[in-house]
Amino acid sequence: MAFRSGFVSIIGRPNAGKSTLLNALLGQKLAIVTHKPQTTRTRIHGVLEVPLKKKTKGDAGHPAAQVVLVDTPGIHKPDTQLDKRMMQEVHDALESRDAVLFIVDVTHRLPKAPGAGDSGKATGRMGMSAAEDDFALSLIKKLECPVILVLNKMDAIPKKDLLPLIAHWSTLHSFADVIPISARKKEGLELLLEKVIGQLKEGQRYFPKHQLTDQPERFLVAELIREKILMLTGEEVPYATAVVIEKFEEPASMKKMKDGKLPVTKISAAIFCERTGQKAILIGKQGEMLKRIGTAARKDIESLLGTRVFLELFVKVQEEWRSSRGFVEDLDWRRQLEEIAAKQAAEEK
Repeated sequence: MAFRSGFVSIIGRPNAGKSTLLNALLGQKLAIVTHKPQTTRTRIHGVLEVPLKKKTKGDAGHPAAQVVLVDTPGIHKPDTQLDKRMMQEVHDALESRDAVLFIVDVTHRLPKAPGAGDSGKATGRMGMSAAEDDFALSLIKKLECPVILVLNKMDAIPKKDLLPLIAHWSTLHSFADVIPISARKKEGLELLLEKVIGQLKEGQRYFPKHQLTDQPERFLVAELIREKILMLTGEEVPYATAVVIEKFEEPASMKKMKDGKLPVTKISAAIFCERTGQKAILIGKQGEMLKRIGTAARKDIESLLGTRVFLELFVKVQEEWRSSRGFVEDLDWRRQLEEIAAKQAAEEK
């Protein structure tokens, strides 16, 4: 069977489990995951190398493949410049894709069928949920590539609810397949992967065989720091923060030092917030919160980089930055890389 390859975008509403699915398919953590909506702010490419599965009497098997999974921000109607930027990331992820995984959180209950004295109209939270579904589906309907419906969090509902869910969604769009899974428990992923490969065309690898992502390490580090902010702070603070790596000094050698210790990567990061009150919360009493964020982040960063890490965190106020188009665009890691490259080129002259 000929080798297959292609880009597969994972889209859905906030908190549907897109990043959890990406990490589960890759077998390791690439995208940050929290229980809070809109954790993911940019496209993340995860490169999955799938070996050949030979055909047997009871199994059709599948060819070897490279699946480039594209995690995206949750689909939502944008209000701020940051929201608009996030939705642009979704639109970009839907351009020139070979297939799309539309992931749905099955714990969002379906509207009840109309009965005596009941209009059947969804109101309140259910109405909002239905409106969000309609908005997400409006993007799906414009696509010409195959779309696989992924019903996630199946471990959280009774099995008897599965058929009504499939029937409901199947009336809304002509999906190439409908696959129930639990990304958190890694159930149904093998079948999902087989269906995905079945939608890909013959082709060459887009990335080297052992490359996991196209994201630079400094971007992954910034995301790990932001993840800890999301997990450790409450209210509006997490959504009003952004992390920018200002210094990233890698060790000259990855060899262990004479004392047997690993080399050190020196990192300085700025945490931007919108108000002085948020800055006070992020720093905490006698710097306690900032220390907690730094300690938690450093452990994950050390695992990512394979070195010891010296991490400095600073908190800066940038008023209403989410509504500033220039500031939001400057947060794009691609633009940051271009600026770093330009600066290095200027220094070498």
